[in-house]
Amino acid sequence: MECVVTFGEIMGRMASPANLRLRQTREFEVTYAGAEASVAASISNFGAQARYVTALPKHALAEATMDSIRAIGVDTQYILRTDEGRLGLYFLETGANQRPSNVVYDRADSAVSITPADQYDWDGIFDGAGWLHLSGITPALSKIAADATLVAAQKAKAAGAQVSIDLNYRGKLWKWNEPMAPRDLAQETMRTILPHVDVVIANEEDFQDVLCIQAGDTNVHEGELDTSRYPDVARQAGEQFPNLSRIAITLRESLSASHNNWGAMLFDVASDKASFAPLDTEGNYCSYQIKNIVDRVGGGDSFAAGLIFALNTPELSEPQTALNYAVAASCLKHSIKGDFNYSTRAEVEALMKGSASGRVVR
Repeated sequence: MECVVTFGEIMGRMASPANLRLRQTREFEVTYAGAEASVAASISNFGAQARYVTALPKHALAEATMDSIRAIGVDTQYILRTDEGRLGLYFLETGANQRPSNVVYDRADSAVSITPADQYDWDGIFDGAGWLHLSGITPALSKIAADATLVAAQKAKAAGAQVSIDLNYRGKLWKWNEPMAPRDLAQETMRTILPHVDVVIANEEDFQDVLCIQAGDTNVHEGELDTSRYPDVARQAGEQFPNLSRIAITLRESLSASHNNWGAMLFDVASDKASFAPLDTEGNYCSYQIKNIVDRVGGGDSFAAGLIFALNTPELSEPQTALNYAVAASCLKHSIKGDFNYSTRAEVEALMKGSASGRVVR
């Protein structure tokens, strides 16, 4: 498969140890992460070529950030090093049982948020690339970052690449136009980017917050989803943006911070057909039950990576198979500490085939 490019911010992730609250901890577990970097990391771990693009300052922490993704084979040659701006941070408090996880952002004036689109080498970035993946997180950082995301999508299409985007609505971040409410700003901004996109990935809340599309009377906070509603959600998105070819919706039933049920739907616009995964032996939707979550951050990104990888791998590209792969990959991510999914293709395919007991492999 051709190279997959991802563009967005990578940060220092400062996580409180175990399940300590942020106000309790006096030390942090430090890793490096960001939605688009996590997608590139997964794709590289699956055995394909991934290229990550961002802007980072010129100092040792930024070097450590780059080392974290170079170590798993991600191409970092087009990361722009800047004299201005800082490394963004986010602080993670991992919830348990009925206490939810919480994120505190410290991303103001990060390098990628102040670097204009014309500073990136788009011709080099898309040389040999067949796919670009974006998220709705980077455009939330600043007007400059939003414009760069739009230009990235336009340049990718001009180069003949497919473009995917995870809507990823983050209400805490959409603050760069003070007179506008965060949802209004997100809706206005994302509607300028979506006409240049082929594949949209989102959860139920994202569709409601960004596109004002609601899945009937379902309520994600009640821990139950009515899957029959989701093909219509996808149809409405396709009607708003006729350029879309596929629409993926992740289906998370959050029973507690430690217990989620997980699955997804993939809707093919041309055939008006919805596929669901995982399926039981009779072909009915039957979500993965993840009862002891190690780390759910990055679960959506691992789904996006799995879907992109599968759609671009001939033996996995049939819609149901591609969706099976994406959901299995993201299920496994919930067992891995940190944002990156270190699962291999072989491990994902084993879960697809029913190997879910967790027995020791000797």
